[in-house]
Amino acid sequence: MTQDRKGSPEGTPGALALAFTIAAICFFAPPGSAQEVVASGQWMHINGDEASTRYSSLDQIDAGNFWRLQVEWEWDGETEGVETPINPRGLPIYVDGKLITTSGPKRRVVAMDAGTGETLWSWAEPETFRWEYSMRQNHGKGVAFAEVDGRGVVFISTPAFFLYALDADTGEPIEGWGSGIPLEGFPEGSGVDLVVDLIEGWGPWEDYKAEGGTYDPYLGIPLELGYITSSSPPMVVDGVVIVGNSAEQGYNQTRYENVPGDVLAYDARTGEMLWKFHVIPRPGEYGHETWESDAWYWSGNIGSWAPMSADSERGLVYIPTKGGVMDFYGGFRPGDNLFGNSVIALDVQTGERVWHYQLVRHDVWNFDTPVAPVLLDVTVDGERIPALLQASKQAFVYAFNRETGQPIWPIEDRPVPQSRVPGEQLAETQPFPTWPEPFDLQGRSENDLIDYTPEIRRMALEVAQADDFLAPLFDPPRHEGNEEGLGPTLICPGSTGGVNITGPPAADPNTGILFITSHSGCERTILIPGEESPFEQQELVQGETVARWARGMESSPAVPQHNIDGLPIWKGPQGRIVAVDMNSGEHLWVVPNGDAPAAEQETIRNHPLLEGVDGVMVNRGRAGHAAMLATPTMLMATGQTSEGTTRLFALDKATGERLGQVETPGFGRYGIMTYMHEGRQFVVLPVVGGYTALALPPEVALR
Repeated sequence: MTQDRKGSPEGTPGALALAFTIAAICFFAPPGSAQEVVASGQWMHINGDEASTRYSSLDQIDAGNFWRLQVEWEWDGETEGVETPINPRGLPIYVDGKLITTSGPKRRVVAMDAGTGETLWSWAEPETFRWEYSMRQNHGKGVAFAEVDGRGVVFISTPAFFLYALDADTGEPIEGWGSGIPLEGFPEGSGVDLVVDLIEGWGPWEDYKAEGGTYDPYLGIPLELGYITSSSPPMVVDGVVIVGNSAEQGYNQTRYENVPGDVLAYDARTGEMLWKFHVIPRPGEYGHETWESDAWYWSGNIGSWAPMSADSERGLVYIPTKGGVMDFYGGFRPGDNLFGNSVIALDVQTGERVWHYQLVRHDVWNFDTPVAPVLLDVTVDGERIPALLQASKQAFVYAFNRETGQPIWPIEDRPVPQSRVPGEQLAETQPFPTWPEPFDLQGRSENDLIDYTPEIRRMALEVAQADDFLAPLFDPPRHEGNEEGLGPTLICPGSTGGVNITGPPAADPNTGILFITSHSGCERTILIPGEESPFEQQELVQGETVARWARGMESSPAVPQHNIDGLPIWKGPQGRIVAVDMNSGEHLWVVPNGDAPAAEQETIRNHPLLEGVDGVMVNRGRAGHAAMLATPTMLMATGQTSEGTTRLFALDKATGERLGQVETPGFGRYGIMTYMHEGRQFVVLPVVGGYTALALPPEVALR
């Protein structure tokens, strides 16, 4: 079903938005279209461009000289006096000779010399309780940038959920930007307390005030009402700063009240609030009926913790969202729970919903939308289509016309298993894209078993059945003491995907090819009475009402691959990179993510059951995700070789064949960025604790 009806968020200031649109033409210089940014040698968004392609047109580094890459500098947060260890989940931007990023638990904003890695300036906000409590302290993914009135401005949302505009040359907060934060030690007259705008008009907060409650900016939202933080940076589109958010991790929750993660927007020049989009629809708003039993009033969590994408030419920003409170039980929030687990297209200037699509209804699998949508123009059956491509934990690519929201290929509603957990009521159907085919295993079926010979397939099936290892996609969690006497449910893919934030896709906007890194991870999940959950015993807990069921400690975020005397029973690769031609939807190639450990390969190669058998996959790759970057001549991807050495690989975009590889000091995580600085192309890898920059020797690059 296409979901393309328009609706307006409550309180949209239309006149203000119109005036702002006119004013924006006078003062705001955006980074430019995706094509202009990638052609400039800059890297002005954490995903490379507003289309989140992770593509650069720089080609100084090619297959012929890739082997000459060498470490040019390493930036270590510890030696620079910045908090460590740095969680490698972010990428710097490159603007005017500087790399600017965030670092460590305080999400300190740091500028580095792009040629040497030397720290030029750094800034962090003072500590507060709301910072100390944040579960996303060290999950900062970077910053946003825009030129405002001729000045470079860096925008940062912090773990405590404040928003700042910093001078890109000095790192100092811009005086008078925003409404100010009335706390000692904070920049005087600058910044925005995002919590104030988030909870304004929210029913539980208004009730709290009516009963005599007051707001303390040091504490933020009273924990009995909920909690909010952030992980991804804001996004600046046509003079508007759009801010997403993150909640307490749903897999640790036991209580079901929380604040909705509404999308907030601010004037890039002044910091004045422009609009707010309600991710849980209120009475009279589109989708309100999908929250039954008044769950819309007190439930929350839904928000955009992953990065956003935008089409500035069309004036649209695309918001990927997560599910409602508690990842594996939702009996207290009956209904489909719109706009959870969705992609939402909003008008940048007004915040009006232009279209949306809900990828998962009433999520109880932790199938949030973990990566930014990729925007490409593709040609399908002779028609040029502006596409939005959303890769998912479920191993689907959902493909839409990004202007209208119409699916490019049909998406079918199909029946899915129903829950037997008392109090739970799931959606009877879920959306299944019919094309492209899934890029990784979904659930575990007999068709996924290795079948090199009939005997091997028979033995693999026995192992799978004995270990209760066959399950469909969308198999719901079981509860302790279930009538069947069964143990934890097998959820495949599990919380880490499929695709996840640790390995966002890359794309080539010239060819319409999408590159996806994924792994076929699973997890076991069992529900226990909420009162018995060890997470309920934490000193600080969000919400007041303990849910009937919560995730139990027998749950496991990862399930080992079952095997026959060392021979994995599931078809590989276990970790993979897949190239999909989004003009046709066809898979072009699949290659392992790096190399499986030498011992594992040796076991498979010499396995007695495989003697004389052809076509055996010896190298199944490694679990986890590669960091990737697409250029005109290659796809760069991080990984490990069989002996465990960390590498940067160059892959042929047409075949997946390795064109070259270089050793790196550490394992590159999350992403790769590149830029041209003083005549040389640099490649930067996030690693635990900092960054590693590679470049060709000057005598090669500058000749």
